[in-house]
Amino acid sequence: MIDKATLEKTKSLFDKCSPLFLALGDSQRQKILMDIAEAGEINVSDLASMSSLSRPAVSHHLKLLKDYGVVAAIKKGTQVFYRLHILPSLEVLTNLIKEINTIARHYTFGAV
Repeated sequence: MIDKATLEKTKSLFDKCSPLFLALGDSQRQKILMDIAEAGEINVSDLASMSSLSRPAVSHHLKLLKDYGVVAAIKKGTQVFYRLHILPSLEVLTNLIKEINTIARHYTFGAV
């Protein structure tokens, strides 16, 4: 049986990773993230021109991605540029995977 502290830690990590899962769970947001990754830094107009989505729809997805903590917005003059800011979320995800691995190894057939 897994100790309660490990289960609580895993639950907490799942909660912390939920925004990342929401961000990555939509194909349009996945494409936007890949477009940002390719550009390094890009504004909403340029992202919209690369997409089948309207500018307001791209702006909505960018707001969600920003709220989920996977992109950062940088204001330059009158424009806002977006860049990836996913490393903190990936560090938490890495910890979650380690905890799940610990639990899975405990319950794998033949393991003690």
